[in-house]
Parts: sequence; structure tokens; C-alpha cells
Amino acid sequence: MWCIPPQHSAAFVCAMENVLETYHKPYDARFPKVCMDETSKQLVKETQAPVPAGPGREERFDYEYERNGVANVFMFTEPLAGWRQAVVTDRRTMVDWALQVRDLVDGRYAEAEYVTLVMDNLNTHGPWSFYDAFEPAEARRLAGRIKCVYTPKHGSWLNIAEIELSVLSRQCLGGRIPDRATLTRRVAAWRRERNGKQKGVDWQFTTADARIKLKRLYPQVRA
Repeated sequence: MWCIPPQHSAAFVCAMENVLETYHKPYDARFPKVCMDETSKQLVKETQAPVPAGPGREERFDYEYERNGVANVFMFTEPLAGWRQAVVTDRRTMVDWALQVRDLVDGRYAEAEYVTLVMDNLNTHGPWSFYDAFEPAEARRLAGRIKCVYTPKHGSWLNIAEIELSVLSRQCLGGRIPDRATLTRRVAAWRRERNGKQKGVDWQFTTADARIKLKRLYPQVRA
């Protein structure tokens, strides 16, 4: 259940419909649609060696642990292509975001006219971040290579990259991960396997569905 303040309901539904209509545009390699999100992972080291598993006994870990910092995971996914990229970084600043997006548009999508990025409206997520990371001419070039479509506040469920992050967390990030190198290896292995299977997302929820099922979120129009 979503709780949307009445004064923001019009902005919410407008942003929601922008996202839904973006998802239902047909595939076109010239204008790829990519969803982006990020998450943090607490790194935790063991203070004592685990007790190995034995017959009828699972591996056992001591309850004490040592915190070893926090790492960030950037997730980019193109649902219609069954492709995703997950990158581990130390931070999630404007510069970090700008570097990841540059690698995206100049790498996999170098031949595209522009890339539509669906993401939340965090203050680091936007073309202004390029100006923090690059010289003005380069920043302007990169800004022209993306089109930003923002999910509404309280509407992160609309971002398919959040689904991918949920799968990553369940399949790869459980238990204690001691350092960034281990996290990077795990994430890279997960990405290779999932891309190899070309796992996509069959998004069926449409603007027409929203206007029926989420009717209570729409402002009441009075004559």
C-alpha cells in the first residue's frame, strides 16, 4: 500500500505514467531503455575462523564480528535485452555516478543516439553530475547522450533495477562478506551467470491498469 500526500498526488501520477509509458515503448537499439539503482552493503569480517561443516552438522560461525566499512553497488539493467551491469564502488557520489554512466553510454551503447535512464530522483542522479566529474565540453557531450525519466517519490517499486537489486541481494549478498574484493568477485560471478541466461523482466502493468487499480491515487477533478 502506498501512502501519497494529497498535495503531491498529481506529481506522483504524472511521474508514474511517464515511467509506465517508457516501459511500453517497443525495443529500439538506437534508443535503449535502461533502469538504474544502487544499494549499499556492510562489509563484515569474522573475528574467529568458522567451524567447518561435518556429517549432520552445518558450518558454524561465531556471533562476534568486525565491521569493515561499507561498499556501494551500482545496478544498470536493460529489461528488454535481458542484460544488466552491477559495479562495486567505494562511494556513491556525483562523480561516481557520472563515471558509471559515461562507461555505459560510451561502452555498450556507443552506437545509440541516446540512452533513456529510469531512476529515482536522488540529487546525484542527473546530468549536472557530469559537471562535477568532467570538463564542461565533455560534460555537455554526455548530458546529450541521456534522457532522464524519474520515478516518483514513494514509487521506487516502478524501477525495474530495484527488482534486479532484490535478486542480487537474495542470490549473492547473504551472509558476511569481509571486504570489497570478495564482494566484487561475487557480484561479477552473479552478473555473468544472469546475463548468460538473458533473464529479462516481462513488465505488464500499464497506464490503463494504473488508472483503474490505483484510482485512489489520482486527484479528484471538480468542475
